[in-house]
Amino acid sequence: MSSDNTSPRGPLAGLTVLDLTLALAGPFATFLLAGLGARVIKIENRESPDPCRENPPYLGRDGVSLGRARPDDVSVSALNRLRGKYGVTLNLKQPGARDVFADLVRQADIVVENFSAGTLDRLGVGYSFARAINPRVIYCSVSGFGATQAPGTGKAMDNIIQALSGLMMTSGSPEDPPVRVGVPVADLVAPVFGVVGILAALRQREASGSGQHVDVSMLGVLTSLVAAEPFDLLEACGMPQRTGRVVPRLTPFGVYESADGHVAICAPTEQFARGVFGAIGHPEFEQDPRFATRDARVAHVDEMNAEIEAFTRSLPTAELLPLLERHKVPSADVRSPREAVRDPRVQARGETVPLEHPEFGRVADVVGMGVPITFSDARAACLRPAPSVGQDNALVYGEWLGYGPAGVEKLRAAGVI
Repeated sequence: MSSDNTSPRGPLAGLTVLDLTLALAGPFATFLLAGLGARVIKIENRESPDPCRENPPYLGRDGVSLGRARPDDVSVSALNRLRGKYGVTLNLKQPGARDVFADLVRQADIVVENFSAGTLDRLGVGYSFARAINPRVIYCSVSGFGATQAPGTGKAMDNIIQALSGLMMTSGSPEDPPVRVGVPVADLVAPVFGVVGILAALRQREASGSGQHVDVSMLGVLTSLVAAEPFDLLEACGMPQRTGRVVPRLTPFGVYESADGHVAICAPTEQFARGVFGAIGHPEFEQDPRFATRDARVAHVDEMNAEIEAFTRSLPTAELLPLLERHKVPSADVRSPREAVRDPRVQARGETVPLEHPEFGRVADVVGMGVPITFSDARAACLRPAPSVGQDNALVYGEWLGYGPAGVEKLRAAGVI
């Protein structure tokens, strides 16, 4: 395909990605690739576009609304996840669509998809098809359970994966029902591993000349992260695996009430613990056999936390934080998402960014995700606004693939695009 000068010159500039993804897990992977400079071509079926386009809230000329008030209102999810991409349509169930997809694959370096395992094979455009067309292609699949046999329908969403991974039984207190993590962590972390796999496969391709299939399981990713903490062993040693606002084995470590909110305190080392003792006005705790060592503090965790919280409740957060800082204790206020995503430090680094309506611009204060990587000699950014469905058919098919206007119209009339 011919080059273009609208993509940021990121580390992946010059690579072309075919995006066959939907919802969040897949689109987040391709969002990251676009943000790192790759040219991403998002392929949608015009009859059933990416469902993220129907997620409330919506942004329109009148601002933000929970329901779509006007035809040109755009889902904030779509504005967030589809930035940096070119949008084309292709109905893979139509005769002739495989030929078009093959032409795209010939020019591509990477294909990313997140359908249930086997779906694209049944449509005739799975990895074996792509590899036959282009042996150098890297084909990444992010699915609920990987390419192996899956339970039930094989379909998975973040809530299902959180439930199966054990994650829901790690948050909250022992008496609480399962706690769903509010951020869709499975949908967001699995695609990061997908991108890691793609980058590793690109490196191997430099040596071998061949692409490969990168297979990432959402369940596998989230369960591997749960396994990073020895919850079962701690429970066998008498410590509940769900410990609410605190982490007993690292005491003092957790979230404590202030007079007007909450503060997070992390003091797992002796130096930090002594800082806490000084800050709360009990420097003598350094010699108290209940609190003098980490093991002692763990054995007397309830007493330790009661002493800390009795003090933190006496002061507002704005007074507690400078006090803890003076004693060199790692600490922070517990902020709302609204406050956090507008942190000037984060926005200055492009880690969160303002979102704009493609036609009406910044009609409301809406913040979306950036690419949270800063390079010394490259650029990470998503400059291109989210495309509408099929917005770039003429560009991609007509110009980049060389079909011309007549060829594009023929595909449209046949229902292929």
